[in-house]
Amino acid sequence: MPKATVVVPAFNCASTLSQTLEALIVQTYTDFEIVIVDDGSTDDTPQIAQAYARAPNIHLVRQANRGLAGARNTGIAAAQGDYIGFCDADDLWLPEKLAQHVAHLDANPAVGLSYAGSRLMTAEGTPTAHTQSPRLRNVTAAHILKRNPVGNGSALVMRRAALRDIATRPLIETQRDWVFDETFRQSEDIECWLRLALTTDWTIEGIPGALTLYRINPGGLSANTSRQLAAWERMITKLRPLNPAFFDRHAAPARAYQLRYLARRAISDMDGNTARKLMQRALATSGRPLIEEPAKTLITWGAAQALALLGPAALRPLSGLFRPALPKT
Repeated sequence: MPKATVVVPAFNCASTLSQTLEALIVQTYTDFEIVIVDDGSTDDTPQIAQAYARAPNIHLVRQANRGLAGARNTGIAAAQGDYIGFCDADDLWLPEKLAQHVAHLDANPAVGLSYAGSRLMTAEGTPTAHTQSPRLRNVTAAHILKRNPVGNGSALVMRRAALRDIATRPLIETQRDWVFDETFRQSEDIECWLRLALTTDWTIEGIPGALTLYRINPGGLSANTSRQLAAWERMITKLRPLNPAFFDRHAAPARAYQLRYLARRAISDMDGNTARKLMQRALATSGRPLIEEPAKTLITWGAAQALALLGPAALRPLSGLFRPALPKT
């Protein structure tokens, strides 16, 4: 039995899958397996995955499309390791990443989720100067709800026991547990981390360094802000019964942070009207982002105003300041 498993959800990623797998193959830690989950791809992803699955420590599971949460759940069900990490099929792990997370989990038995920062790269795979450098210690449910220090889904390695503690078997599912809620196509990551923080005693803790290269695909982002906000609100509605007092205290500031984040996405997409409306809603919802992070909040507000009034040409030289806000979808 390998000590660790890396789950690679793969959907129509023929252009990047080989690069992702090559980065995993050269990990300095060697007692691990790779589980590729082909999530109903219609391009050459299955053929590429099958070629790599000839190696004894690389396994391929195929399924009809169930989304990222469903692919991760299938990978968890197939995993043999006590430690399970996730790497999306367009991201990269630095060679030492798995070794550092295994050492972290070995040395800290109370830690159920180990994560690290990420460096961003362009859609073409060129690393940028931007890094996600999150809070690493004393992480609470409030930190996750407001700022999500875990970051992206390729940044973490979890203990199997922690995954088991938050697993459910919905009535619609007869084959395997859900760790990630498959009814979510967005916000499924933070929903999972927050559920872990609210319902278990496992510690969530980071390690230093930007150990993941996280691919960003800009373009057309502002059109998705309403859908992402709706998914975030549905997450709040779902989890509120777990601890109503917690959400009464933290939901409004967290909503303001979420609106600011979406405003930065709109700025990256040069959509000034959307960015300005989102920032107006953020500031009206809660003053905590302005108090806790005044510089970032004021810069975002000013950029949204300038973009809406003057147009993209006035702000384009500064657009790189907002690139860290970009997700892949």
